[in-house]
Amino acid sequence: MKETNKKFILLRYSLVVFLMLVFASAIVFSMFKTTVVQASSWNAKADSVINKVTEVEPERGKLLADNGTVLTANLHYYTVRIDGKSTGINDSIFMASLPALSDSMAVFEPSRTAEQWRAELLDAYHNKKSHSYRLLRRQLTHGEWVRLKTFPFFKLAKNKNGLYYESEVKRSKPYGSMASRSIGIVAKTRFDTVAKTIDDPYMRGRAGLEKALDSLLYGIPGEAHSLQLNNRIIPVEQVPAVPGYDITTTINVTLQDIVETELYNMCRETEAEWGTCVLMEVATGEIKAISNLTRNKITGDYAEGRNHAVLGYEPGSVMKPISMMIALEDGIVKDIDKPMVTGTTWIYEGRAIKDPHGGAQLTPRQIIETSSNIGMSRIIVQKYAADPGKFRDRLEGLGFFEPINSGIAGEQTPIIQRLGRTRADRVALTRMAFGYSTLIPPLSTLAMYNAIANDGKYVRPHLVKKLSREGTPDSIVPVTYIRERVCSPENAQKLRIMMRDVVWGSRGTARKWVQDERVPIAGKTGTAYTIQGKQYSSQKRLAFCGFFPYDKPKYSCIVLMLGANRGAGASSGMVVKNVALKMYARGLLGGTPDYTVKTDGNGNTVKREGGVATLYAKPNGGQQARMTKDLGIKKARVFKQPQPSGKGVPDVRGLGARDAIRRLEGAGLTVRFSGAGYVTSQSMAAGSPYSRGQVIQLVLRN
Repeated sequence: MKETNKKFILLRYSLVVFLMLVFASAIVFSMFKTTVVQASSWNAKADSVINKVTEVEPERGKLLADNGTVLTANLHYYTVRIDGKSTGINDSIFMASLPALSDSMAVFEPSRTAEQWRAELLDAYHNKKSHSYRLLRRQLTHGEWVRLKTFPFFKLAKNKNGLYYESEVKRSKPYGSMASRSIGIVAKTRFDTVAKTIDDPYMRGRAGLEKALDSLLYGIPGEAHSLQLNNRIIPVEQVPAVPGYDITTTINVTLQDIVETELYNMCRETEAEWGTCVLMEVATGEIKAISNLTRNKITGDYAEGRNHAVLGYEPGSVMKPISMMIALEDGIVKDIDKPMVTGTTWIYEGRAIKDPHGGAQLTPRQIIETSSNIGMSRIIVQKYAADPGKFRDRLEGLGFFEPINSGIAGEQTPIIQRLGRTRADRVALTRMAFGYSTLIPPLSTLAMYNAIANDGKYVRPHLVKKLSREGTPDSIVPVTYIRERVCSPENAQKLRIMMRDVVWGSRGTARKWVQDERVPIAGKTGTAYTIQGKQYSSQKRLAFCGFFPYDKPKYSCIVLMLGANRGAGASSGMVVKNVALKMYARGLLGGTPDYTVKTDGNGNTVKREGGVATLYAKPNGGQQARMTKDLGIKKARVFKQPQPSGKGVPDVRGLGARDAIRRLEGAGLTVRFSGAGYVTSQSMAAGSPYSRGQVIQLVLRN
């Protein structure tokens, strides 16, 4: 029995030894194969890793407003975590620092009280003992991260407090949605020709200015070579990356806020599908504000959407001044006050044109004032009926179809088909004369109106003002012209008179809505039915394009809205008027508003009689006295100041943004707001109960 066991043990021992020898032989063979037989290929692989050159992404440039304020820039955001298992943490130091640390965190993040923070910090360090406990649910800015590290216990060395972060670079817009569609977006994904998502290793522009100017904003990538250390390989920058240009745009933050607010209000009031507005400086072509709002079909609210300002649409009657300009330049119309036969119905080539605004006779001036389709068609066919294609050639000679190159991605050029000499072409010509059978972007229409306001000088609209890198100016974008002139100064003046009649004439299509003595506006309304399938529907696009002040135009503006429940003057025209009045009230049109101080020839203040100013409530009760005394206003209407609400949510209606935020944050609420000016409503009723950190939404209006 013992002999049998001994043999069995020796057998197993021999088997184990044999297997170990086989395994060792395999290792030796593999080492020989790697170090001798395949040495060259493995050395090549090692060299490829050690000598690997990687591309270093450059810092993307900032987009700035015309005064240098940041519209969008790269910012670092931090996700803060606690490693509760860090070996360097001293429990006695932590417990001694905990009361002060809890108080600091309650001030830093008031959504939790000091007691709640105490419990959470104890949980992070002692109970969970996690390697990656997330301290805050939100990401921190760089300034917040620096501040957090000054708190008790957190200011210790990293290995002694367990505090660490994960960093992420995001493209941030300090002004939120303001002009966001024109500013554009960046992403690390893109779409190919069949709309499949493709990952891109670097952040590139995908829409708006970010896309149009991507090559300038992106910069020049650098190079990094691998460096082998004892325990790892690290990249070392050899060729520094060149940061992208900081691009100063023509956008004015104040004007942008005015335009967006007025367009938003009108879209809400008229239940429009979408609206677009562009405000431009007449002399320079600088686009000072641009807004594109689209209604969310689920919420019913409006947000920045598709950039309709650069997409082609049938413009309707806003085309008539452009057609009239050609008629004046070609000598078809010589006297704008000479009557011509028009009528309310005109049969041309077997097709009827009906004109609800017409009459038996109208002057060219009245044709624009009343927006007569028949009158405009009769004028154009006088010269171009024999060869309708020459009407398009005439527009082409003006530079109307040349790319504007404004800096906005997705910009389209006007589309007007080249007509032949058939009967159908002659009919199409009559429609083109008053804005149908064409696709013209609002920006192209505005550029031509701007030329009329600018004595015929066809300045190029643009959004880019200056390029700079690391604070040093590189180049300034000059004022350029699509054409030196599209018409003579004399004809431009005649056109301005006609467009003034649209607003101020007794039969003007915008007289009821756009007239205001404080800011004389000239322009033209336009209405075009939309096409659904192959038929025109009942839905309308409503436009107003014009300039102000009339005597010395400083700004031109166009508004286009889809599906508003009012006419063009009462919707788009009112937006232009309200924008102009707000600019006037803020002294942005070169003059001064009615309620400011007036002085005589000796510089002495002239008292006003009966002037009325609206004062908003402020904590300082002496505001009314200062206003009436310093500005010489005899009467002033003062809103009642908010009274202390005792317990519950403070009442901040009537306060400015700064005072309202100070009062609400002092009570422990988190404030979100929209609009500009003074608080008109708050989402939580004054005096109602609340929890610390709860979000309250404010609506501000001027």
